[in-house]
Amino acid sequence: MAKVFMKGNEAIAEAAVRGGCRFFAGYPITPQNEIPEYLSWRLPEVGGTFVQGESEVASINMVYGAAAGGCRAMTSSSGPGISLKAEGISYLAGTKLPAVIVNISRGGPGLGSIQPAQSDYFQATKALGHGGFKVMVFAPATLQEAVDLTYNAWEYAERDRNPVMILMDGCLGAIMELVELPEMKTADRAGTKTWALQRREGEARLDRMLTPYFPEAMLEYENTTRGKLYEKWAENDVMVEEFMLEDAEYVVAAYGISARVAKEAILRLREEGFKVGMIRPITLNPFPKKSFANLDYSQVKGIIDIELAIPAQMKDDIALEVKDRAPIYTYGRSGGVLLDDESTYIAIKKIIEGGAK
Repeated sequence: MAKVFMKGNEAIAEAAVRGGCRFFAGYPITPQNEIPEYLSWRLPEVGGTFVQGESEVASINMVYGAAAGGCRAMTSSSGPGISLKAEGISYLAGTKLPAVIVNISRGGPGLGSIQPAQSDYFQATKALGHGGFKVMVFAPATLQEAVDLTYNAWEYAERDRNPVMILMDGCLGAIMELVELPEMKTADRAGTKTWALQRREGEARLDRMLTPYFPEAMLEYENTTRGKLYEKWAENDVMVEEFMLEDAEYVVAAYGISARVAKEAILRLREEGFKVGMIRPITLNPFPKKSFANLDYSQVKGIIDIELAIPAQMKDDIALEVKDRAPIYTYGRSGGVLLDDESTYIAIKKIIEGGAK
């Protein structure tokens, strides 16, 4: 198909429609407002439903209801809004319902800043809600990657009967790039979702029940089953880009927009003879543990974690796999101050030449 020049938020919205999304409920918050704005007219064109809820709490519970009926449902927000949706997301996980949650993240904590940031890593990967559940978290670095991951997100959500998150920062949400849009998927797959509370006109109502409440012994079984699901993710669903690692003496770790900036710095440093590579997680959960665990630590002199967050948040997951076999350095900006090619290049070079933390 021909490529289209689109803004990041709008590209995600169109990819969602083409991926089968037919229900969206959300509430305005910068920097993700173009997603609901786009879907407010696009979804009705394909027979879908758009609702601007009276709040984030209302919106996520509307998604809960639509998902229970077997509809491919989505919501989007940014940091504070995702916090308000946390209980509803927990209920989606508890009821084993598929849905897609998009976080176009901004600075925090608190109201923070409306500017781009990557300060929601902990929220997305460690504490999206209560009860210890996990979701798959995709972190695209290009708009084409954002389109592809969003388009396929419901396949993972329905396979696992579990919510899925797309995590991007406000910079990627605002920039424009050429993207190739995929074909429209068939949204109506009635009868294929044996768990859904749905029926066609004239059909008898099926005897089904969805509940987030389980008796004690059964809840333990459910959580054990979820634990096995998370192990399968780690074995089968990790997505990662490994860039110039073969001879790397220093390995940059970065995701999303930070990885794009870091890659430019790495290419420049390579021209100067510095042996630098990069590990870019595409799935933040499951985390690409093996990429870090399998590095040749007789060769690697240091890991450099680059994030739009201070203090760095991904560092904890990196450290678990590095196991003190190499020092971990960090460089980042925060509160809406963006990384740029020059300062990132200088920061990496200083670390290599001086080992400064």
